[in-house]
Amino acid sequence: MTVVEFFGCAFLAFGPPFAMFIFTIAHDPVRIIILIAAAFFWLVSLLLSSFWWYIVVPLRKDLVFGVIFSVCFQETFRYIIYRILRKAENGLKKITDDSTQLIENKHILAYVSGLGFGIISGAFSLINVLADAIGPGTMGLKSGNEMFFLTSAATGLCFILLHTFWGVIFFNALDNNNKLHVGIVIGSHLLASCITLFNHFQVASATIIPLYFIVLLTGLFAFKIAGGSYASCKSCITFK
Repeated sequence: MTVVEFFGCAFLAFGPPFAMFIFTIAHDPVRIIILIAAAFFWLVSLLLSSFWWYIVVPLRKDLVFGVIFSVCFQETFRYIIYRILRKAENGLKKITDDSTQLIENKHILAYVSGLGFGIISGAFSLINVLADAIGPGTMGLKSGNEMFFLTSAATGLCFILLHTFWGVIFFNALDNNNKLHVGIVIGSHLLASCITLFNHFQVASATIIPLYFIVLLTGLFAFKIAGGSYASCKSCITFK
């Protein structure tokens, strides 16, 4: 049972991102490099936020402040990688002819960067949970919530998708000097992260429902920014 639970939660959290990677990134080495670079920058932001949490003693007593500063560090490094990628565009043109579409459609850079942020974020938050899911024992037999692993996997998928959408919105906002959209990304990131604090009360619906509502709204917003429309969505679904 524990092995089934492990694979079920792993596929729930990483199945859609893995499919996104295979169909949209794996065929282009430049995109893979950008994905890995974005993941590295997220890890650096986590390292710095951990240092900050350790240095500022009051942060250790109240988790909400740690969450807020962690979000600030992540968004700072999202901005840093944006600046690096924009300055590296001319260099990317010389690497391979296949990067032409990557450069001309700036939303692709944002998408790949956001997915890199999301995948490493999900991996870091779930790796220990999945390790415990394989056993021995099962959550809920003596104490704890039996929905813990499923809730954690669903939350991990949520943040992977959110980071992807936030990347598209954030990059486009900086390209167009749209401070409102930058604020929307930072504000929704803070809101989504703070919602996870409700996990302390072990009420899965209080976390999952609001988070996926944010995913839906953010996804539609990113889709529109990337040039999507009802007609293009319909043609994609009907394969026309």
